[in-house]
Parts: sequence; C-alpha cells; structure tokens
Amino acid sequence: MKHTFEQKVFYSDTDAYGVVWHGSYLRWLEMGRVGLCEMMGHNLNDLISQSIVLPVVNLNIKYKSSAKLEDEMIIETEISEFKGFSVTFKQRILSKQTRKNYIEADVVVVAIDNDGKLYRRMPEVLAKSFEEALKCPALV
Repeated sequence: MKHTFEQKVFYSDTDAYGVVWHGSYLRWLEMGRVGLCEMMGHNLNDLISQSIVLPVVNLNIKYKSSAKLEDEMIIETEISEFKGFSVTFKQRILSKQTRKNYIEADVVVVAIDNDGKLYRRMPEVLAKSFEEALKCPALV
C-alpha cells in the first residue's frame, strides 16, 4: 500500500540560496505519513481521542539533490517494516517532471498515550492496519 501526493515548492520553502530548506522536507514527509494513516482509516484526532499518539523516534534522511522554487514534487509513503512495537515508513520525494530523487527517508514511529507513556505493543487498531499494509504490494 502506497500513499502518493504532489506538492509545489513555494518561496517560503526555500532558503537564501534559492533551494528548498532542508527542514521543509520534514513537513512534506509528515504529510505523507498522515495521508497514509488516513488512507488506512486512521484520523489523527480520532487516535488522540483513543489516547494514541505516534511520535517519530528515529529519522534517517538521505538528501540526494535539491528541489528549487516552483518545482513540482511527488511524495511517496509506504510501510516497510512493522515490529509490533514500532512501524517504519519508507518515504521518497522526487521530481514530478524528471523523477529525479530529492529525498529518501526511513521514519520510525512508536505509540504513546496522551500522557506520554509508551505502549509496549502497538495498539491493536493500528497493528492490524500496519500488518495489512505490509501484505499489500505498493502500486508503482
């Protein structure tokens, strides 16, 4: 299962050198993870009402090349690993026109309750979805 969306680079996304500021990519990666969760039927506000929050605990980003003002990008997100305790999202940001790879990222999240206490196992409602997502091959 793969979530994909398009994003145009705006002036506010760039730095003094006219390329996308490295932190802007984080916002788009989060949008991809939220989009994938919503595609699986999990609204973040609904999860919070069930005392489930999904913080990032590990972020590994490879910056391959720089996007520039007005570039059109594609953000792809899929689940690459589920360990019962944590889930790893594999993400890419690439050029819509050339398919040039800007970013490759592996993002690991865990589940905590609204008070910050760690769940030792992913809550069942999420675990089922993550397991099913791994069974569904990504459509290219």
